[in-house]
Amino acid sequence: MDLSLIRPIIQSALREDIGRGDITSQAIAPSSLTGKACIIAEEEGILAGIEVAKEVFRLTSGEKVEFMSELKDKDSLTGGLPVLILQTSALAILKGERVALNFLGRLSGIATLTREYVDLASPFGVKILDTRKTTPNLRVLEKYAVKTGGGLNHRFGLDSGILIKDNHIRICGSLKKAVERIRQAIPPFWKIEVEADGLSEVKEAVELGVEAIMLDNMGLKEIKKAVDLIRQQAKEIIIEASGGINLENVAEVAKSGVDLISVGSLTKAAKNLNMHLEIMKP
Repeated sequence: MDLSLIRPIIQSALREDIGRGDITSQAIAPSSLTGKACIIAEEEGILAGIEVAKEVFRLTSGEKVEFMSELKDKDSLTGGLPVLILQTSALAILKGERVALNFLGRLSGIATLTREYVDLASPFGVKILDTRKTTPNLRVLEKYAVKTGGGLNHRFGLDSGILIKDNHIRICGSLKKAVERIRQAIPPFWKIEVEADGLSEVKEAVELGVEAIMLDNMGLKEIKKAVDLIRQQAKEIIIEASGGINLENVAEVAKSGVDLISVGSLTKAAKNLNMHLEIMKP
């Protein structure tokens, strides 16, 4: 994780939370008072964002903080056990508490959910990918959490690859015209992926010689038919399934013969992992 990219996000979160100052803590805790605190996981999961949490306290303490923890991202968490122990000024701990917990809970929740999907799909050689359904301005962190959980990142942004979607096709008037326009605009070694929501579009995409096809919001039976159609004509095409995929059906979709499964819920619907911070007694 490149903290130089993450630091402005953390600084913005601290400004949002602290505002003009922590009124309560400043009245209670002398600036000279040193404190020791422990962040504790309340449930099992996969840790993500430990360096983000540390950076929160580096910023609130002016780099005057000591960390005592051997846990690192990707480690498994056990409910009731410490995630991070730190020592710095009590005021710095109180100022950073909520922001650190928000980041840790959010990112660990995404990593934990991702791991569940990965564990169900990986026995069939299928990779789990995220989407662009991320919290505005937090994409770099949320996609990092997906990778921490064992998933892969799909396009980071619109500049990361070619994906012709339904609205592109509507603008052009046909899939063929959309593919032709793309080929005129990009270098010849770039891959083109096409979103297909039915077997007729799958067949057309194969005939157009695209490198990847996304099967969008298809039922399991239609996915299997689409996979058979593609494999019979072009075994080298990458097949991605997307839309309507959850923990209940992801294994069945993975069995169908697709190469990739993209899941918007990894970042859109992940539940925060519960954690809390306790000031430790001297």
